[in-house]
Amino acid sequence: MDAIAFERLVVDELDRLPDDMVEGLDNVVFVVEDRPEDGSLDLLGLYDGWALTERERYGVGELPDRIILYREPHLAVCADEHELRDEIHTTLVHEIAHFYGIDDERLHELGWA
Repeated sequence: MDAIAFERLVVDELDRLPDDMVEGLDNVVFVVEDRPEDGSLDLLGLYDGWALTERERYGVGELPDRIILYREPHLAVCADEHELRDEIHTTLVHEIAHFYGIDDERLHELGWA
């Protein structure tokens, strides 16, 4: 699947997320990249920023936090488009949770990691 089609799926899955999950996202951009910097296929997504629970000051002039989804790793672990949509959805929820300060341990408990 090419980058444009993958980005369309990401946007579709973002639109399907509950409003209360995405309404609180402030100064966050969603980015699709082919692979992580190290070239591996092990990482599906990354939250690059400061969680709300760790911010002492935050305001005008701050660079946006980024939620990155990696296209090639997703394609490597998914057999079809249905599975790909599910994995994109899970990755989005996982990385958005990091924005809100939910760590991997808690995500495992909730079934999102």
